[in-house]
Amino acid sequence: MTMPVLSPPKPSRVHAVLGVLMPSVCVLIGAILAFLMFPYDLSFLTRIVIMMILVVSFDLILGQAGIATLGHAAMYGCGAYMAGLLALNVTQDPLLGLLAAALAGGLVAWLSGLVLLRTHGVALLMISIAVTMVLQEVASQARWLTGGADGLAGITIGPLLGLFEFDFIGQVAFIYSVCVLAVILVFCQILIRSPFGLALRGIDGSASRMRAIGTPVYRRKVTVYVIAGAIAGIAGALAAQVTGLVGIEVFNFSLSADVMVMLILGGAGRLYGALIGTLLFMVVHHVAASIDPFNWLFVIGLMLLLVVFVLPKGLVSLPGRVTRLWRRA
Repeated sequence: MTMPVLSPPKPSRVHAVLGVLMPSVCVLIGAILAFLMFPYDLSFLTRIVIMMILVVSFDLILGQAGIATLGHAAMYGCGAYMAGLLALNVTQDPLLGLLAAALAGGLVAWLSGLVLLRTHGVALLMISIAVTMVLQEVASQARWLTGGADGLAGITIGPLLGLFEFDFIGQVAFIYSVCVLAVILVFCQILIRSPFGLALRGIDGSASRMRAIGTPVYRRKVTVYVIAGAIAGIAGALAAQVTGLVGIEVFNFSLSADVMVMLILGGAGRLYGALIGTLLFMVVHHVAASIDPFNWLFVIGLMLLLVVFVLPKGLVSLPGRVTRLWRRA
């Protein structure tokens, strides 16, 4: 009786697995280096990681499906409030808070997406802004539930997995946020490489052609909008759990605008672009605001203009651009 010979995995399968895991691996390596190099700036680093999650969720709808909105803060804010209310009234378990926030963000995205995604262009932008403004006003007026303009304060989160207490320095919060980001990146990579992700890119290229071959365009758009909303809700929950407070500022229009700027800087359509753009924006914002708290937006605006005119596809396209220039020379 001969033993069966196990053939090695096909190279294409290996490459596919590496492609799925590579963004998460890069994030984990960068997080370890940042943890060692900046041990007393973990609060700022955690904010960067949370914003990366939010921008990655926005890349799903803008970079993959071509849906441009200015209301992404709606799902982020609902996730933050859901996590805060759950911690104050039901349970302090952080993972249950993430799950509840994802459900809240996805529900808001589904309800608003049913209307939003029947429009396009300026109408879509305006309605998305209106949805966020309505939610902000509801949060402001419902003082009995949300605390009104004072927001939710005194949010206490229990130990992660029942073992790791959130410390004052922010080590557990940083590691927790990085792990959530890594898991979300793996999920997004699988989603993008699936037939569903290919359909989204086809819709972005030509919705009419995809509709002609039988693709349910509207349903696909609503689905990806709900998925992105759930991830945005998770980002909001992390912000609430890490800072211990939630205010109506989570619905600010400026947050949605900043998210779009971050994605444009890095490059839409690739997860690396969302990560690079967020890191650059947050660091430049931090440094420029510390130098001049009133005119730091000038630096961001100048940087955005340079990227749009020199690198229309974002900073993620810089290596390819340099390579082409080198070959021509």
